[in-house]
Amino acid sequence: MAKLKLEYIWLDGYTPVAGLRGKTKIVDGDADKFTLEDCPMWGFDGSSTKQAEGKSSDCLLKPVALYPDSSRENGFIVMTEVLLPDGTPHPTNTRATIPDDEGTWFGFEQEYFFYQDGRPLGFPEGGFPAPQGPYYTGVGFKAVGDIARTIVEEHLDACIDAGINHEGINAEVAKGQWEFQIFGKGSKKAADEIWVARYLLLRIAEKYGVDIEFHCKPLLGAYDDPLDWNGSGMHCNFSTEFMRTTGGKDYFLKLMDAFSKYREEHIAVYGPDNHLRLTGLHETQSIDQFSWGIADRGASIRVPHSFVKGDAYKGYLEDRRPNSAGDPYAIAGRVLQTIQTVPTS
Repeated sequence: MAKLKLEYIWLDGYTPVAGLRGKTKIVDGDADKFTLEDCPMWGFDGSSTKQAEGKSSDCLLKPVALYPDSSRENGFIVMTEVLLPDGTPHPTNTRATIPDDEGTWFGFEQEYFFYQDGRPLGFPEGGFPAPQGPYYTGVGFKAVGDIARTIVEEHLDACIDAGINHEGINAEVAKGQWEFQIFGKGSKKAADEIWVARYLLLRIAEKYGVDIEFHCKPLLGAYDDPLDWNGSGMHCNFSTEFMRTTGGKDYFLKLMDAFSKYREEHIAVYGPDNHLRLTGLHETQSIDQFSWGIADRGASIRVPHSFVKGDAYKGYLEDRRPNSAGDPYAIAGRVLQTIQTVPTS
C-alpha cells in the first residue's frame, strides 16, 4: 500500500465564468490498481467559493473522472461534480444537466493568451510588438519567445501522461496567444478533458510566473488600431453517428435551419463578452447573424470540404462561435439539444 495523492478539482460558483478549484486528499492504495470507483465522496466549504452561505456551507464533491498526475509521485487528478448536501446536483453543476451519448463526438480548439506583468507575453512594456502575421504557427524566439514554448511542451506531456486525448498544439495569430486541441467521444468526456487540460495549464504556468488569460478579447480597439489583436475562441467540432455514417444534404440543411433558429440560445452559453469577439472581423461572423459556409472561417458554422465531398454531406462540422472562456459542458449540451430537434428520418 502507498500514500496516494488525489487532487480533487471542481468548478466554483463565480460568474460569468466559473473558476477551477482544487484540494488534495491522501488515501491508502495501490497506484497501479486505483480506479474511479476507489475515490471517496468528499466535501468543501461552499461559502468560500460562492456556492453556499456561511450558515450552511457544506457542499459535496462527487468523483466523475480520474486521471494520472505525472507531476506527483502516486498522484491522480479527480474531476468532480458539485452536489448539495442532500446529494442532488448543485445549481452551478452544468455537467449534471447535459445529455451524453458516446456516439456524439466533440473536438474543442482551446485558444488562450499567456500574460505576465499585466500584458500578453512578448508585448514590450508600454508598447506593442510587430503586427500580426509571423506569430501563427511561428518558430523562433522573435515569434514565440522561450517561456511559452517551454510551458506548452510541458503541458502537452502532462496531458498525454494523464490519458487526455490531446490532438495538438500551435502558436496562434496574436503575440502570446496559443491553442491546444482536445477530442472526446461523448459530450461529458470531451468537456471533462478540456477542464482538466485547463487545470494542468494553469498549474504548470504558476512556476514560471505566468498567468493564463481565457477571456475572449483581452485586447480591444478599432479595426485599424494597434490594440485590435485577434480574440480567442474555442471552436467546437462535432458529429453524431448519423452525421458520420449517413448524413445527406437534406438533413444538413434542416440542421442548419435549426442552428439558425436557436442562434440566441447558443450565443447565451458560448461564453461571456462574445460581442467583443464576434464582430464580423478577424474571421468571425457577427454575433447577431448566423451563416454557414464551405471552408469559410468567417461563417458561424464552417463546413469542411471533406463533409461535402461528392455531395455526400457526411462527417463533422465546426461551430466557430464558442469562445475561449466558455463552459464546454454548456456548449456541448446546447449543440446536442439543437441536433436532437432535427429528425433523422
